[in-house]
Amino acid sequence: MNRFGKRKWTLFHFIKTKVVLLLFLVFLGVFLYGLSTLEGSTSEKQRASLEAALHRSIVQCYAVEGTYPPSLDYLEEHYGLTYDKERFFIDYLSIGSNLMPDVFIIDKKEGTLWN
Repeated sequence: MNRFGKRKWTLFHFIKTKVVLLLFLVFLGVFLYGLSTLEGSTSEKQRASLEAALHRSIVQCYAVEGTYPPSLDYLEEHYGLTYDKERFFIDYLSIGSNLMPDVFIIDKKEGTLWN
């Protein structure tokens, strides 16, 4: 018997190869779906964390100084607010020194807006 000779492809080998390939594709699909779900929940947590940090900085400024911060740059300089500027856009509208500013967070990658 020649161990290294050509092997004839039987119907069993053909079906076995197709089943293995199909199982691999199913596992790959499940893995990619899990990654996309994980990325979505991470994005939501980033947004919630940014919203909490922004609100905390605004309230801390009001508690310390007696006025709300005049701009977002002021919060970054004096209260250490940092965020991913590539990912999020913050629309900061200061109405007055004694009124809570309107803040809108826009996720650039997803195109969603939060108030």
